[in-house]
Amino acid sequence: MQLGQLLKEKNLITEDRVQMALAHQKVTGTLLGDLLVKLGFVSSEEIALALAEQAGIPFINLSEYVVSEEVIKLIPKDIAEKIGFIPLRLADNAIEIGITTPANVLAVDTVLKITGKQPRVFMIDSEGFHETLEKSYFFLANPIGQRIATSITELKSAITPPAAVISTLSENLIMEGVHRKATDIHITPTVDTIDVFYRIDGVLQYGFCIPKIAYNGIVTKIKVQSMLDISEQRLPQDGSFSMTFLNKKYEMRVSTIPTIYGENTVIRILAGTGSLLRITNLGFAPEDIQRLSKLFQKPYGIILITGPTGSGKTTTLYAALREINLIERNVITVEDPVEYKLSFIKQTSVNPKTGYDFALAGRNFMRQDPDVILLGEIRDEETAKIAVRASITGHLVLSTLHTNDAVTAIPRLLDFSIDRFLLSSSLFAVVAQRLVRKLCNICKEAYPVSEKELRLFDLFEERDEYKISTAYRAKGCEACNRTGYMGRTVVGEIMIINDELRELITETVSLNKLKDTALRNGMVTLRLNGIKKVIDGITSIEEIRRVIV
Repeated sequence: MQLGQLLKEKNLITEDRVQMALAHQKVTGTLLGDLLVKLGFVSSEEIALALAEQAGIPFINLSEYVVSEEVIKLIPKDIAEKIGFIPLRLADNAIEIGITTPANVLAVDTVLKITGKQPRVFMIDSEGFHETLEKSYFFLANPIGQRIATSITELKSAITPPAAVISTLSENLIMEGVHRKATDIHITPTVDTIDVFYRIDGVLQYGFCIPKIAYNGIVTKIKVQSMLDISEQRLPQDGSFSMTFLNKKYEMRVSTIPTIYGENTVIRILAGTGSLLRITNLGFAPEDIQRLSKLFQKPYGIILITGPTGSGKTTTLYAALREINLIERNVITVEDPVEYKLSFIKQTSVNPKTGYDFALAGRNFMRQDPDVILLGEIRDEETAKIAVRASITGHLVLSTLHTNDAVTAIPRLLDFSIDRFLLSSSLFAVVAQRLVRKLCNICKEAYPVSEKELRLFDLFEERDEYKISTAYRAKGCEACNRTGYMGRTVVGEIMIINDELRELITETVSLNKLKDTALRNGMVTLRLNGIKKVIDGITSIEEIRRVIV
């Protein structure tokens, strides 16, 4: 079956999008599969998963997988790259490999010939294949952790820190963050040392302890890269710089604040264009997926995604855009920064230096004949009023807000001095969400949970559908880098604004009454959705306690 036909049968693409891709193919000469990914119609993972299902081969998402260094040593890079496979790990006297095309028999024969072990074949996506192959062999040949340890040893015996050692150490600390798939690097000074932490899957993990003698050099190098004032140490500063590593561009957002032991530095790693997900793949419950899919087909109104920083709000917004017919509807976005690049969407990024913010963009968007407007965040009164005005004039407005749950979005918006009647008529839904780590399917272990333990953790429920009798806990293995977790998933609650809630919004009622009404009309709380994920063995009680309860 041809790729276009296969993707249509899987409901991943429509005929008009195939035809548009074919039109682009006539001009560019690019392969159809690559074009479909480039245009944002499907992701590389979705193509690989469809091919895997057709061929009856299990699929592995490389973004949630740690490739074993032990197995990488067995196969030369040039052979793996030429034949189109990547060794994954050793298991039960067999070797697991990932291939990008189901008919790659040569990969099986080659692995058996080189290693003498029987290969177990898994399907992987082509984008993930190239990136993972390059990273795996690079870090095998360049053990960054060992290099950092060597630099630390040199600094311990130095009276004056050598500039070359400081420069190399600073670069390696960032490279280690990329290697660990961290989202943030924390460089924290103490009395005698510098502590380095990496935020991985939403949790800080300890990295290195560096002699304090290196402090000034590391901070100065990062400040110079970020175009910050190296002489200013009394005030917070923000900057950024770009780094290209293995043909991939990383944007680094740098923040410094003064502390009693020196400036604390945090580097946010933005890895460029990530994999665009669909609503069905985020982790929402099946009934919530249906509700969301209907919501994003609305011609007008406001739909808000709420949650703390790092809870996946932007990813959900872009998953929502994939539910919209981008060929028939004009979509304009303003973000801080643009994290995903998607074809047929007019994307802009705020620029405080020029005065271009969410409010200014919102005021001028109307002249661009939009159908859908995505405001990266509602953070002030003017932006909130622009969102309401746009929605009541026939536009679908998607945005984010920082609140703890769905219901508290209403008083938060009213705090922006929005008229109650206008808010009730324009707000269609609020989605609150958190990200929890998923247990590693290879090493997670089941254990019985007592009622006493559940009451202690505030997870006990009388209803049978939310009763936890058996839970799973993290154990740790080579596949998950000994953490017990692999990847993250959404826990969410969706509040649909119906006529009853609209009337309550126009009145001055308590938050509890709003919440009770929302629950009565079908909203399932973050806590209950989290319990359901524990029952299904997706995450652990410890994760739900850490993130939600």
